[in-house]
Amino acid sequence: MSSQEVRIVKLNEMRVASVLGYGTQPEDQAWKKLTAWAKPKGLMDDLSVHRIFGFNNPSPSPASPNYGYEFMIVIGPDMEADGEVEIKTFPGGLYAVARCEVTSDPGEQIPAAWQALVLWREQSQYKSASHQWLEEHIETINMPEGQFTLDLYLPIAE
Repeated sequence: MSSQEVRIVKLNEMRVASVLGYGTQPEDQAWKKLTAWAKPKGLMDDLSVHRIFGFNNPSPSPASPNYGYEFMIVIGPDMEADGEVEIKTFPGGLYAVARCEVTSDPGEQIPAAWQALVLWREQSQYKSASHQWLEEHIETINMPEGQFTLDLYLPIAE
C-alpha cells in the first residue's frame, strides 16, 4: 500500500445510533437491524451526511466461531432510540484511512486490506493508538450483490 493510498483523518465526536449483531455472521444481523431502523427515517438516503461505521464487538476469538459486529450511523440531535437501537456519543480520534473495494470474498479481502494498512503504519512515523478501529461503509446500497466499498480507519497517534 503506497502512501498515496493512505490519508490521515481526524474524526470529530459524533452522535450515533448503534445496533449489534452476534453469531457466525453478525455483520448481516446488524445490517438488517440498522436498515430496518434507519431506512424508514430517510437516514440511508445520503451516506455523506449519515455516515455508517462498523466494527467487531466483541472481536473474534480462536475458541468460538461467534463474534459481534456493531454498526453506528451518524444522527442529528433530535433523533431518539427505539427497539434495539442505542444512542451513543462516539469520541472520534486520529486515523490512517485506506479504501477497500470488496469485489469477491470479504473474508479474504478485508483482512488483507487491514494487514496492508497496519504494515503501512509500522513503516510510517505514526504510532499505534488505542481508540476504536472502524470500517466506514461508503457504498453498499447501489452495488451488485456481494460487492461493497469500505474505508478502513486504523487508530494512530503522532
